[in-house]
Amino acid sequence: MSLKLKALTKSIWVFHLAASPCNNCDIEILDLLTPRFDVERFGIQLVGSVRHADAILVTGSMNRKARIRLKRVIKQAPQPCFVIALGNCACTCEMFGNSYNQMMPLDEVVPVNAYIAGCPPKPEAMIMGVVALIQATLAGAKG
Repeated sequence: MSLKLKALTKSIWVFHLAASPCNNCDIEILDLLTPRFDVERFGIQLVGSVRHADAILVTGSMNRKARIRLKRVIKQAPQPCFVIALGNCACTCEMFGNSYNQMMPLDEVVPVNAYIAGCPPKPEAMIMGVVALIQATLAGAKG
């Protein structure tokens, strides 16, 4: 098992990329960091630079400009870097699917490692999604 995958058992640093969201998911992410849920005790921490991130948390619908920037950001991230689609807009284009500026779901632009659905997803669902990603990654590394 690589050191990067082993480090995921202790902490996961997350970079938040807002791809034209309505801000409901962003508010729930901030709620996740408050003392009520306090995910930093599990080692989950938001970082300001993608160059320090283990995972990229993408919220919002993928439009033309966001698609180009997302690909550029993923190239800058250290590998392996996991992509997490947060909210129905990033997962399925549910709300803005018929918009003139909507391109495609996130998984048609880049490979997605975890989907956390909801509009907006609750903090408990986000925690469960990250835990499931870590468990799936570790199971894949062992097998």
